[in-house]
Amino acid sequence: MTSLKVGDKAPVFEGVNQNGEKISLKDYAGKKLILYFYPKDNTPGCTAESCNLNDNYEAWLQKGFDVVGVSPDSQKSHQNFIAKFGFRFNLISDTEHEILEAYGAWGLKKMYGKEYMGVLRKTFVIDENGVISEIFEKVDTKDHTNQIIEALKL
Repeated sequence: MTSLKVGDKAPVFEGVNQNGEKISLKDYAGKKLILYFYPKDNTPGCTAESCNLNDNYEAWLQKGFDVVGVSPDSQKSHQNFIAKFGFRFNLISDTEHEILEAYGAWGLKKMYGKEYMGVLRKTFVIDENGVISEIFEKVDTKDHTNQIIEALKL
């Protein structure tokens, strides 16, 4: 599994958003990006995290950041998730786990004594030069915006 750290170049990625449009890291050259990986649309923790980032989306834009979410859900699932909660940022459908694996966000999980492969909830803050400036492996889903602000001292 990939083990990225602060100061590493962010892995180049290309995926499709909820509308079938290609989204890549290159689209954010010269901009700061909050790239978050979450397990599943419309689940309590993922909804809380996505809503928290969306509720603060204008503030993120004003600070020079954009937000992109990535999960293995389908484009249709992302469309429904966005429509239900009014998200204003892109969600990438990574059904083949290519982006998830490149960022070390796909791995072994345990629940109720069983092991299985799944999404490891993580957030990467990527600077204007494509360098990782912060990594969150223990995400506060209900207050992720403040978690990021405090870590970056914004």
